[in-house]
Amino acid sequence: MKNLSSTYFKLLALSCACLVLTVSACNHDTAAADDAPVQSQTPVTVTSISNGTMADSISLNATSSFMQKSYVKANAIGYIQKVYIKPGQYVNAGQLLFTIKTKEAQSIGNTINVLDTTFKFSGVNRIKAASSGYITQLLHQVGDYVQDGEQLAAISDKESFAFVMQLPYELQSTLRNNQDIMLTLPGGRTLSGRVASVLPSVDTLSQTQGVVIKVNSADPIPENLVARAHIIKSAKSNVPSLPKSAVLTNETQTDFWVMKLISDTTAIKVPVQKGIETKSQVEILSPKFGPADRIVITGNYGLADTAKVKIVKP
Repeated sequence: MKNLSSTYFKLLALSCACLVLTVSACNHDTAAADDAPVQSQTPVTVTSISNGTMADSISLNATSSFMQKSYVKANAIGYIQKVYIKPGQYVNAGQLLFTIKTKEAQSIGNTINVLDTTFKFSGVNRIKAASSGYITQLLHQVGDYVQDGEQLAAISDKESFAFVMQLPYELQSTLRNNQDIMLTLPGGRTLSGRVASVLPSVDTLSQTQGVVIKVNSADPIPENLVARAHIIKSAKSNVPSLPKSAVLTNETQTDFWVMKLISDTTAIKVPVQKGIETKSQVEILSPKFGPADRIVITGNYGLADTAKVKIVKP
């Protein structure tokens, strides 16, 4: 009987020990599962390489100007009797602008005509426009006393109107005569222009050279208006490119790369060399991406190499 009791207690102790080990093992597995790192997936959108025409261009200031002006001058000493023009008015060549009554005629009056009615002396000189254009300066009014040769007004020749662009001398090779240039005026209006000539001087400080651009505009354009001239430095056709947001760089902008998908959930870092860059696209010189390659376009900032991603619809 004593042996049976001893055996019973041994079996009971062994069962309790097994139960404790089982519970401990379960708790350990649960803790290990809780401590396991969770791999997060970054939501991204993707794009593919595209081929098309790209141009490398720059924008420079161009100021409107009348390249030629004629000055209306008095042809006698006397008093301005009548003014037929006003500032901003357009006049034609040969149009009457001023009448001047000479100093002698103003002093003598009609005395000579009274003495001799056949003489018909008036002493009034008529001044006409030598060229067509806009009155940009009007310096005298009725009753003013003027000297012979004194400037009365200035006429800006309409045919000489052009935009003058200041081109850095090192970019001189990008322009040629009769080259088409697009001008953007304040407010967004665009004009097509053509290079007419290059001024034979360079600014001492800025080392820029004036380029005369002739434009065709039905509406008059005021002088000293600053427009933006767009110059194409180089152009290529059938160029592989990616959106700007797909190309990443370091702080010093010396290294460039993209995040390429090697599977639906993994993106790797691929160094690239870029060429022509526009406002929205970047030419990819190397490596050569195929049309089936998927490149991350959003959500790529800060991704490490071999990052876990999740493709979402844009």
